[in-house]
Amino acid sequence: MTHACSRLCRSAVTVTAAGMLMVPAAATGAAAGTGSPGGRITAATATVPGVPRVSGSSPSPSPDVRTLDAGVARQLDQAVRRVMRQAAVPGVTVGLWTPGRGQYVKSFGVADIGSGRKMSPDLFMRIGSETKTFTVTALLQLVDQHKVGLDDPIGKYVDGVPNGDRITLRDLAGMRSGLFNYSADDGFYKALTSDPQRSFTPQQLLGYAFRHPVLFPPGEKFYYSNTNLVLLGLVVEKMSGQSLADYIHARVLVPAGMDHTSFPAGTEFPQPHAQGYTNQTANGRVAATADWSSSWAWAAGAMISTLDDLHTWARTVATGVFPDGSTMVGPATQKQRLTTPPTAVPGAGYGLGIFDVQGWIGHNGSIPGYESLTVYLPSARTTLVVLLNTDIDYKGSEPSTLFGRAITEIVSPRHVFDLPAEPAAR
Repeated sequence: MTHACSRLCRSAVTVTAAGMLMVPAAATGAAAGTGSPGGRITAATATVPGVPRVSGSSPSPSPDVRTLDAGVARQLDQAVRRVMRQAAVPGVTVGLWTPGRGQYVKSFGVADIGSGRKMSPDLFMRIGSETKTFTVTALLQLVDQHKVGLDDPIGKYVDGVPNGDRITLRDLAGMRSGLFNYSADDGFYKALTSDPQRSFTPQQLLGYAFRHPVLFPPGEKFYYSNTNLVLLGLVVEKMSGQSLADYIHARVLVPAGMDHTSFPAGTEFPQPHAQGYTNQTANGRVAATADWSSSWAWAAGAMISTLDDLHTWARTVATGVFPDGSTMVGPATQKQRLTTPPTAVPGAGYGLGIFDVQGWIGHNGSIPGYESLTVYLPSARTTLVVLLNTDIDYKGSEPSTLFGRAITEIVSPRHVFDLPAEPAAR
């Protein structure tokens, strides 16, 4: 039994919950309004093919997103509370921003079951596989600097990779390498759950993956594997001369103005943060996870962020442009990133470390105790961020997907975010 740090197209066996987390669905935070959207998003000056140009003025109303008035806010409140009850989610924060049509920022439930402390929009949260969008951004910047090529074989940079002379950096970023997912290895699962605070090195993680045969020739199909991102993290470190955390901080987070996003090396977790709850344990019982190490997820899922920072990141990663208008990833490279071939999930395509689900561009994240969803709808310049403090599935579906679906059914019925549950597989 394993837990991948995101399960968009997972190869994880889901552990059945040993207990239900039932808490009141009380709400805190800012109510919906029709004023200017908050956060640090500012005008952009570059144009990316396939993504509408962002201007300083309010865009024309889009039929793709409803105005976030008081009536829609009430519908959203009801939908969020319904999902919380169904999936037994302790606490969740939802942020929805659409220029010229208002915003909705609200927290529900509790950040800590034991103390009853309420969930709030300012909490630090683990974001799991949203980390992949940062790691691949770092890689694409090195592509723009001509330090690496997307069609270079991984064997050029890392020794000992099965099929390393054939698997390209593009295959890795697009989840089409054929390399086994280390977090689906039984030995890894036993090591993690026997001591959740232990540290793993990238080389140890690759060791769990490389004991398995290659699953298919590179480029043949889509298979979500955290192994791919560990390899890309090593490439970034080798070709930049910096640790992955330092590179992302200096070249991505600082210019984006994301002061509350970090890349921990182990168990560190800024305050205030929510307690997380998982059943991905050795005995299947629900456990608190805030003090667990995220080193096992590293370049694939270790990062921490906040609602406000992810509001900034959603549009930044979808356009390749920093909030001040400067280029984060060049237009030609960004176009390649946003080329999203279909996956086995209907309506979902996956590009280079980013997905497109019914028009929503971004990524989800799942790590023991926490889930997240950060997506951007270019046609309406609308951002949706969902952060919650459990990763326990409900009837085979991740709760972040349940929230995404319930919210977008109300605000963007032409673009309903949906990642259908798939059978667990080995």
